[in-house]
Amino acid sequence: MQDVMSQSTTIFTAWYRPMLARQAGEEHRAASALELFFDLCFVVAVAQASSAFEHELVSGRPGRGLLGYALVFFAIWWAWMNFTWFASAYDTDDVPYRLLTLVQIIGALVMAAGASAALEHGDFAVITWGYVVMRLAMVSQWVRAACTDRERRRSALRYAVGILVLQVAWLVRLAGPVDGGTVTFAVLAVLELAVPVWAERAEGTAWHPQHIAERYGLFTLIVLGESVMAAGLAVGAALETHQRLGAVLPVALGGLLTVFALWWMYFAQDAPRRLRTQRTAMSWGYGHYVVFAAAAAVGAALAVNVAHVTGDRALTDVQAAAVYTVPVALFVTCVWLLHRRAAQVSAAGNVLPPAAAVVVLSLTFAPFSVLGTGVVASLLIAGSVVIARREEEESGS
Repeated sequence: MQDVMSQSTTIFTAWYRPMLARQAGEEHRAASALELFFDLCFVVAVAQASSAFEHELVSGRPGRGLLGYALVFFAIWWAWMNFTWFASAYDTDDVPYRLLTLVQIIGALVMAAGASAALEHGDFAVITWGYVVMRLAMVSQWVRAACTDRERRRSALRYAVGILVLQVAWLVRLAGPVDGGTVTFAVLAVLELAVPVWAERAEGTAWHPQHIAERYGLFTLIVLGESVMAAGLAVGAALETHQRLGAVLPVALGGLLTVFALWWMYFAQDAPRRLRTQRTAMSWGYGHYVVFAAAAAVGAALAVNVAHVTGDRALTDVQAAAVYTVPVALFVTCVWLLHRRAAQVSAAGNVLPPAAAVVVLSLTFAPFSVLGTGVVASLLIAGSVVIARREEEESGS
């Protein structure tokens, strides 16, 4: 009888474990296989949002497409970000944790299914339901944490209550007038952003700087890869129909140079050094909305410019160029701002990124804007490498 009880206890322990906070200074803290799977599923939603954004741009509706893309991407980014920070603080990896993560993945796929309707028709019903499914799963996770982590119970309960109340508000919003949709979305989005600020003012959660930096870096890498894939499909379609190959190749080359430079710039930073306090962590997390959204928009913009040079004239030359130059400039500027205080660079190195962003924006009114952007981005990386090498030599002498 005692052996049976011992075996039952072992099985239960493997199935369910107390959700206790992980150590913020834990060594060899790396992203788990479940987190990587979560990211890959989320990229489906990012790809759908980018594709719908591209469709709106090609159809000659840049204003409506931009607004819809910003709103849809907020839902995707915010749901991803909340899971990421929770998993950094609490990651029991037991059966309930995995099942609740699966529920969030299902919600992400529902969001992906509703991305086109949201951007093209302003219908946020499907994407809202997917978002609510994800967020209610997070409520369950925070309740688990509150039950077992007594030291941080108030923070966990604040997260659970704040998220739950807002999910009810999101569902109520669906019954409201369409004309007030953007206003109510903005209000609820601000309240969503306020929940972590309010919750962390209690005991705070024990997130891991290296783990957070790795998670954000991996998602940036995946989003940039999705941009390359979207651009590659557009270029491939143009090459198959033999449409103005001479015009397509500069766009393809400029896109490749740009994406490579954006990757280099992002991963040249020492992110864990930036994540020292709760305040800097908040600015880091929130600032990545622009980083992720801009990186995903680059792929859609490349596809739009390929269509533009092969004969699709729904946009003017300046509009097609702006669709590409603006997200690139935003990415460069935002990464620079996120790391500016933590990075130990000279005044010259600190001036390069904003100067490059200004030059990229000026290329909106120049011919071959995509290729020019790629060249400027490459020169930014080259200049940064030269300055860094010079500083190393000076410090070693």
